Order: sequence, then structure tokens, then C-alpha cells
Amino acid sequence: MSVVVFIQVVFRWIGASLPWTEEVSRYLLVWTTFMGGAYGVKTYAHIGVGAFTLLLPKKIRKALSIFVMVCGIILCGVIFHFGVRLVQLNFSIMQLTPAMRMPIAYMYLAIPIGMSCFILRYIINIYGTIRDFNKD
Repeated sequence: MSVVVFIQVVFRWIGASLPWTEEVSRYLLVWTTFMGGAYGVKTYAHIGVGAFTLLLPKKIRKALSIFVMVCGIILCGVIFHFGVRLVQLNFSIMQLTPAMRMPIAYMYLAIPIGMSCFILRYIINIYGTIRDFNKD
């Protein structure tokens, strides 16, 4: 994405404009956001309310963590469902992107693929939390 934006800046500086660079950078940002969000689940980097949970005993804290991750799976499942419907709709009407003339459904594919990655990471994190439940 950085390379595409750099190319766009250089071409505008020399007086020429590439119409596809803004579109590509926007779609790469969407894809990066969903993939980065899944990485955030992997590293427990998402925002949480830590002050309250630190007051709880460790086993209750772990159980609450599992509950929150299960809620995350449910939410991601709902978003996945509607993302698939959105992709199907866009493939059926064959809406094209303005500059590159490619199906916009490819951009919307970031939603179900990203949510699949989120769900997979949540499942792996739940497994690790359950495996380590009695440690400490």
C-alpha cells in the first residue's frame, strides 16, 4: 500500500495522475485492516477492560476471557454471514470498481475472509486458555 501511495505522489508531482492508485490503496487498506485485526486477536492486542478483571481471581479471569472470546466468535460469525451475502450480491450484479473495472466483490471478500481469520484465532486462543486453565 505504501508503494502504491508513493507512486501516486510521484506521478502527481510530475504532473501525471494514475487513476487506479487511489482505488488500489483504499482496497489494500481494507484488506490490511481485516488481516491486522486477526493478528490483533492472536496477540491479545484489542482493547479490553483490564482494571475490572485484574480484581478477579485468576481462574475466574480465565473463564471470563473464554466467555469474551466465545462472544467474539459469535459476533464474527454474524459479520461473516452478512459478508458472504454481500459478496454474493455483488458477484450477482457484477458491480465494477470505477477505475480498474474489476468486480467490487473482490474488495468485499475481505469481510468473510477476515472474519474467518478472526474466528480461527479466537478458537486457537480459547484452546490455549483451556489448556493452561489450571496453570498458575
